[in-house]
Amino acid sequence: MNQEKKSKTPAIVFDLGGVLIDWNPRYLFRKLFDGDEERVERFLAEVCPQSWNVQMDSGYPFKKAIEERCLLFPDQAQYLHAYWERWDETISGDIPDTVKILAELREAGYPLYVLSNWSAESFARVRAKFPFLDWFDDMVISGQIGLTKPNKEIFDYLLEKVGLPAGECLFIDDRNENTEAAEQFGFQTVLFTSPEEFKSYLIDRKIL
Repeated sequence: MNQEKKSKTPAIVFDLGGVLIDWNPRYLFRKLFDGDEERVERFLAEVCPQSWNVQMDSGYPFKKAIEERCLLFPDQAQYLHAYWERWDETISGDIPDTVKILAELREAGYPLYVLSNWSAESFARVRAKFPFLDWFDDMVISGQIGLTKPNKEIFDYLLEKVGLPAGECLFIDDRNENTEAAEQFGFQTVLFTSPEEFKSYLIDRKIL
């Protein structure tokens, strides 16, 4: 977190997965592997790593990525196909306490934005399940524009949408590499660890 206290933050920018939406591929693969945690972790590390997910977050076609991965891991093809076919099962729902905070910020009149690394295809499948997404003034979804965090280009793209300098935006994300990058680009930042810690930060800075 930035240490400088702010009494007013004109724009607040949220990540989605891990902050407002409880996304975790383990939710699906625990079912597929009958709760075998070691097998789940090995699969996610070797077959379905985060570096591969970033390709889809960047706009690469999901089904094409699956087919290419199946060529590398033919014995895991059924599980790779399930990742797309049952992708909705990687989400358990929203994170209720963060949604409550979002509602308070909305009531207080802050402009609200989304900056999320998310495949355009999978985001379209779940968009309607989360009505609170309608509360945002605008959303920047990486897969829709072919840019991803923590690259500077996507933050510049966001600022064009917001119409404010980075120093007048508070960016919340659950990944350290993203908050560190945003801070280097001049944003106020919060590394999200829990709704309770986030709420305390907002109260301490007199944002709420």
